[in-house]
Amino acid sequence: MTEIWVSALRNPPPTSGRHRRIGILGGSFNPAHTGHLHISRQALDRLRLDEVWWLVSPQNPLKHTDGMAPLEDRLNSARALTHGSNIRVSDLEREIGTQYTADTLKVLKGRFPWCRFVWIMGADNLIEINRWKNWTAVFETVPVAVLARPAYSFKALVSTAAKRFQRYRIKETRAIALAESKPPAWVFLHIPLSSASATRIRGGR
Repeated sequence: MTEIWVSALRNPPPTSGRHRRIGILGGSFNPAHTGHLHISRQALDRLRLDEVWWLVSPQNPLKHTDGMAPLEDRLNSARALTHGSNIRVSDLEREIGTQYTADTLKVLKGRFPWCRFVWIMGADNLIEINRWKNWTAVFETVPVAVLARPAYSFKALVSTAAKRFQRYRIKETRAIALAESKPPAWVFLHIPLSSASATRIRGGR
């Protein structure tokens, strides 16, 4: 049983009426690094989340297998980095057999109806999300938080996805309400920037 199942089962449906707020950060984590940790901590604080779940993808359909570390190695690097925090690491997509984010989010909502999920991504991913399979379903399934990254923010805010869902963007001052918002709803968060990236780490830079 993965960490997120254990976490969810230990925190059953609330009797107080308050839903659990869970941020979802997906990716290859090849390897996990301080940039992932940075945006997760920012999301926990700015969105008032209870936890962030890292979904380590067996293989991103848009990335080459060359240079991709084994899944177990990537999981271990993520767990080592997040040990003792309220960030959970999972290979959920391998377990349930999904490959695309839209499908994974639908499964999560079905299995954990007492949770309010938020999809978390960096500004660089907002630029290219329109290349993802069934990408509009991501915005239509859960609220989305986009966090600023160096050199990507301007392009992100004029991207295909940003234009498509412009009318559903909420003010940054209302970010705390995002998890309880009915999708589509998204926010762009200006945060202290981290230059860490998996590409630089793999290249020794």
